[in-house]
Order: sequence, then structure tokens, then C-alpha cells
Amino acid sequence: MQNPFLIGSTIYLRPLERADAATLLPWVNDPAVTRHLLLHRPVNLKAEEEFIDHLYQSEQDVHLGIVVRRTGRLVGGCALHRIDAKNRSASLGIFIGAKNAWGRGHGTEALRLLVGYAFDTLNLNRVWLHVFEDNQRAIRCYEKVGFKHEGLLRQDYFRAGRYWNTVVMGILRGEWQLAAK
Repeated sequence: MQNPFLIGSTIYLRPLERADAATLLPWVNDPAVTRHLLLHRPVNLKAEEEFIDHLYQSEQDVHLGIVVRRTGRLVGGCALHRIDAKNRSASLGIFIGAKNAWGRGHGTEALRLLVGYAFDTLNLNRVWLHVFEDNQRAIRCYEKVGFKHEGLLRQDYFRAGRYWNTVVMGILRGEWQLAAK
């Protein structure tokens, strides 16, 4: 394992490195991968390297790569954003970029590791996220981990010639503790 931070049974989470830019680049330029992400423009290698260089300058964000333990292969990324120490909350983002890793449970395991870190290490009380309404695979994954539907942002984003709704989901520390038992 290369620089593991949070270790699960089939994956581990680690800090992203500048060298990961070459792996991430095809994913962030693939419409099938970015369909449910807030990425709209093409990215070149230099921009991706600069993005990674700047990840660790923020005290309010924790970015991690998702790596398959058996192969050591980077398959995606996840993050806690807008960590708010006063209100003890953060938003969460995740993506699996390697298409041949889709549907293998890596996202669910990464979510469990990251949410556990948010509550057990960072002492947060609430983790929330936005997910596009047509991303049913992600919604099922979030529900499996314990996230609840909290609301709907109507016609919140424009893609493929129309407006779509965004689902707001969240999980509280108490809900996480009950689910973990």
C-alpha cells in the first residue's frame, strides 16, 4: 500500500499525489464519468497537476484517492469539503473514474471510511451532499451507507438541453452510530 490513510477490506484511501494527474486526466475529460459531476470544461495535464498541488492548502477540505488494495490501482477520489468546525458539518463528494471499477462496491466502502473519519476523528455531527436526481446508482449507495433525503433543489442544474433537480442528502452522527452497530 502506498501512503494509506484510511484502510478498508477491499480499498484504502490515500492522499492524491501530483503523479496521479495522468491517471485522473482521462476521467475528468470523459463525459460518461463527469456526467454527474460539476465539471464542464476540458482539463489538460498541467491544470490537473496544479489542481492536485492546491488540494492540500485548504484547512476546510480533505481530498483522498480511492485505491484497490489487491492491485494498488487508483480508481477514484473522494473528499470532505467546507469542513465547518463551529457547526461540526461538512459536505461530501465522491467519484469512481475507472469504469471497470463501477458496480464493485468501492464507492460504498470509500463512503463508509470517509464518513467514519468525519464522525470519529473530526468530531463532526453532520455530513451532507448534493446528488443529481438521475444518478440513481449514487443515491442507492448513499442510502446504503445511511444518508437520508433532506430536500430537493428544483431545476438546479442544466445538462443535455434541460434543467434537472438536485437531491440534498445528509447523515447525522447519531444515525451513523446506529447504523454501525
